[in-house]
Amino acid sequence: MIDTLAAGGAQRQLVELACGFKKRGYDVRFLVYYKAFSDYYDSTLSAAGIEIDDVDESNYLLRILKMRRKIYAYSPDAVIAFLEVPAFIAEMSGLLPHRWRLIAGERSASPKKLAQRRLRFFLHCHRFADAVVANSEANLKIVRQVAPELDKKKLHVIYNSMNPEKLTPDEGFVFCSGEKRNILVASSHQYLKNLDGLIEAVRRLTEDERKQLVINWYGHNKFSSYDHSLEEGQQKIKDYGLEDVFRFHDATLDIYQKMNEADAVALFSKFEGFPNAICEGMYLGKPVIATCVSDIPLLLKDGENAFLADPESADSIAAALRRFIAAAPQQLQAMGAANAAKARNLFDREKILDQYEQLF
Repeated sequence: MIDTLAAGGAQRQLVELACGFKKRGYDVRFLVYYKAFSDYYDSTLSAAGIEIDDVDESNYLLRILKMRRKIYAYSPDAVIAFLEVPAFIAEMSGLLPHRWRLIAGERSASPKKLAQRRLRFFLHCHRFADAVVANSEANLKIVRQVAPELDKKKLHVIYNSMNPEKLTPDEGFVFCSGEKRNILVASSHQYLKNLDGLIEAVRRLTEDERKQLVINWYGHNKFSSYDHSLEEGQQKIKDYGLEDVFRFHDATLDIYQKMNEADAVALFSKFEGFPNAICEGMYLGKPVIATCVSDIPLLLKDGENAFLADPESADSIAAALRRFIAAAPQQLQAMGAANAAKARNLFDREKILDQYEQLF
C-alpha cells in the first residue's frame, strides 16, 4: 500500500520489494489511492506480473472504508504500507479482527515529526501495526522519541534494497575523462532538497573551479503547486550567471545509466529518511558528495569514500565541492570501489527480502 506510484524514493523501494517477492513466488498486489496521478511504475509492475488496484475517493473517511473493504477482499497474509497516510489507513483497517501481518514503513527522518501534531499522531498509531520498519537509524530515533510507548521488539531498521539486475556498474568507466567533472543528483524538487544551498555553494567557487563542474539534476517537480524551489532556483542561477553549471532533467527510469556516466553521485538535502540515490551511487562504484543527514555519516567517511558537508552551510558545501574538484581520478576510483564493496554488503536485495520475510 502507498498513496501513488509516481517517481519517488518510497515508491521505488516498494516496487523493488514487490518485484523481489514476486520472483520468490509470492502473490503480490498494489493498492493505491492516487493512481490517476502517475503511471510512472505501471510498465515495471506489468512486466513483473503485478496488478495495481486503486480507490478513487477524495473523502478521507470514505477512502479509509473503501480501502479497508479492498484489503479484506484480498484476505492477504501480509500488508506492507509505506508513508504516513497509507500506513495509517492500513492500521485503521486492521482494528477489527484480521489475519494479516501489518508492516508500517517509516521513510522520512523529517524533524517536523517532532513538532507537528498530525505527524506525531500517525507515529502513535503504529501501536496497531505488527512491525514498524524504518530505513535509517536516524528515522527510528525519531519514532522512539515521539512514541516511546511502542514495543521495542516491533521496531526495526532495514536499509534500502538494491536490484543487482539493474545496477550494473560500468567496469570500463574512466573518472574525469570528460571536459567537466559530472555530478549527478537524483531527487525530486522540494525546498528540503536544498537546491538553494547548492546554488549558493557553487557561487562561492572560483570561476576556474566552476568551469570544471557540471551538475545534472534528475527529478520530478510534482510539488510545484506549493513548492517553488525549482522555479526560484532557476531564477537565481540565471541571476548569478551559473547556467553552464546546472542542467535540470525530468525523472527517468534510465537513471542508473545516467549514474554510470557520472563522476560522483550527490545529495544536498536538509534531512532524509535514507536516500535511494546515495545507496545506488555507492552500489555503482561512485564517490558520494552529500550533506550529513540521516545515516550518511554512519556509512560514509569524509575523505575516504565521500565528500561531506553541513546542509545549513553554503561554505561547507562549497568546500566539499572543492575537495571533489581537486581529487585525482585515481582517488575517486578508489573511493568508488570502497563504496561498491560496502553497498553490496549492506543493500543486497536478497538479504533485505530475507529481513522482511522474518517479519511475516
